[in-house]
Amino acid sequence: MNGLLAIIRDHAAKNPRGIALDPVTSLPVTWAELAERVADRAEALERSEGSGKPFVISLDHGVDAAITELALLEARIPVLSLPSFFTQEQVQHAVAASGAGAVPLSASQPAPSPLPRETARVTFTSGSTGTPKGVCLSVSQMLAVAASVVEAVGAEHAGCHCALLPPGILLETVAGFFATMLAGGTYVCAPQAEIGLADPFRPDFVMMARRLADWEITSLILVPEYLAGLVAVMEQTGLRLPHLTLVAVGGARVPVELLARARAVALPVRQGYGLTECASVVSLEAAGEDVAGSAGRPLGHMKARIAPDGEIVLDGEMFLGTIGEPREPGPLLTGDIGRIDDQGRLWVEGRKSALIVTSFGRNISPEWVEAELTAQPDIAQAMVHGDGLPAPEALLVPARPDADLAAAVAAANASMPAYARTAKWREVAPFTPMNGQLTGNGRLRRKAISDMWLDGPVRFFDELEAATFRDRLRFLTIPQVRAGLAGTISRRTYIDYLRQAWHHVRHTVPLMEAARTRLLDRPDLLAALDDYIEEETGHEEWILADIAAAGGDADAARASDPAPATKAMVDHAYRCIREGNPASFFGMVYVLESVSVAIAQRGASAVAENLGLPPEAFTYLTSHGALDQDHMAFYAELVNGLQREEDRAAILQMAREMFGLFGGVFASIDMEEEEDARVAA
Repeated sequence: MNGLLAIIRDHAAKNPRGIALDPVTSLPVTWAELAERVADRAEALERSEGSGKPFVISLDHGVDAAITELALLEARIPVLSLPSFFTQEQVQHAVAASGAGAVPLSASQPAPSPLPRETARVTFTSGSTGTPKGVCLSVSQMLAVAASVVEAVGAEHAGCHCALLPPGILLETVAGFFATMLAGGTYVCAPQAEIGLADPFRPDFVMMARRLADWEITSLILVPEYLAGLVAVMEQTGLRLPHLTLVAVGGARVPVELLARARAVALPVRQGYGLTECASVVSLEAAGEDVAGSAGRPLGHMKARIAPDGEIVLDGEMFLGTIGEPREPGPLLTGDIGRIDDQGRLWVEGRKSALIVTSFGRNISPEWVEAELTAQPDIAQAMVHGDGLPAPEALLVPARPDADLAAAVAAANASMPAYARTAKWREVAPFTPMNGQLTGNGRLRRKAISDMWLDGPVRFFDELEAATFRDRLRFLTIPQVRAGLAGTISRRTYIDYLRQAWHHVRHTVPLMEAARTRLLDRPDLLAALDDYIEEETGHEEWILADIAAAGGDADAARASDPAPATKAMVDHAYRCIREGNPASFFGMVYVLESVSVAIAQRGASAVAENLGLPPEAFTYLTSHGALDQDHMAFYAELVNGLQREEDRAAILQMAREMFGLFGGVFASIDMEEEEDARVAA
């Protein structure tokens, strides 16, 4: 097969002004420009990267990331692509193990090992251990898979493919990016914030659906959670995406009911199956094949068979091995169980290692039960366990503030045989890539989830997150909060928000001092309060400076009265500290700091871009967001050390109340100007 640059040059010769890359937020790149820029970048990389070490990429979607990826491929320099959701420990492990750079080694980090010959990409899967091995892939394997995808779906789908999966995810790189480059389509590589995926709490599926419609996207690769979110928005709003001709979904088992709902709103969904060792895609449903639940037939580069014990075995284009361990010749034992029907379609039914054997001797695939549970609209996520128990049990994440999980479990159980019905369940906090409980492709990291929720006592911080998750979801439904996170507010509304922020932030240190006065017999909490007081002193002045930089009147803000909702929140905090358990103050800390991280990470940049305000108008949000990210790690350690049940109860109660009260502060901000603008438009 020709190199990818040669194919790009061929597209450039035939269609020099055609759009190859569209970052949306900046100028698109034509095929002619792409060919030239990739060649120049590859030449520069060959001159500067002569050590043979992998080149680390950890970038948001965009032109720079795309061109760097292509240039490294052309220069035959191995790529170590690190998803943004990797923890610092995971990053250090990946870099150290692959020899990509000089990272101080710890006892848990391996010394660098040689990469197999012809390694073009090192991908660290988020498997069941804390230190997974890096899978090494070749150029020929990745391009063979991409070509196989193009052959299977047809070049006519090479219109506008939009990157939705997080940067660094192999499935999007090979089956989305490389396949689009081979087919001559346009790769829409907008930053994640532009398509509703910068919110650390949850994706903004309304924004996502609107962007897909506005940009006339023709193909997508989704994980089941993204598909469920899009379908829900389309069902609720009536929005349709008529330009889409292909929606490939994989990464985890897709509930049959969700596939039916997707097709009911005219999404051309095709389910697939893949593995990192196979450079992502193994099989994909054919167009128009209405056999819900099948993962389709193996693509041209791969053959599949079923072992006597039900395990799926693959032959074809395979990985080179892992770091320091070349692959032994022979078929790949996938660890997945499944079957192949008489039409050659592959059905994936669970993980061999995750199989539950109940005390009644019944074998149950947890994925089967999970699919039935998450098919219920009130259940966002589920992990089923119960090996050795009489019946399966589940950890459940609610999908909305008023979710009735008991009714949802009963509805799921009604469609299951008696031995596979969920006997008990527990409500927990979401499984995400950020907390290490979900892969970038949407697969559950069962060991990490079990470590947190099933194996030993649950830490109080995790209990706090779970117990307040519905309150957080309710907070996020407030129109002013949603508009702020999306950046769609006026300058007046931003200044009004800052005025209310000043009125409650100026009480932060006095509230801490009030709590300190009543906690003199608690040296552990006194030390934490002293640190907070030192850190927070003077922050209200940052807000006044921001008001002035945004064009507001800082002196008028200082002289103004707080809104009733803001006064109610502050008064409640003083009352709880002075009359109740003063440790309740840390419930307020949890809410304000966790919310400020979200607002700073997403809202500040979105508002700044939409309003054209200078960085000086956002010193409080941006600096406070960075501080609060560090504070949350400190906070978790602090509250996990609390042994008194009355302290934990007070913190939890205050956190729940503060989500409501702080939400009231946002809801009190007038947004008539935004509404008028939308009506006029």
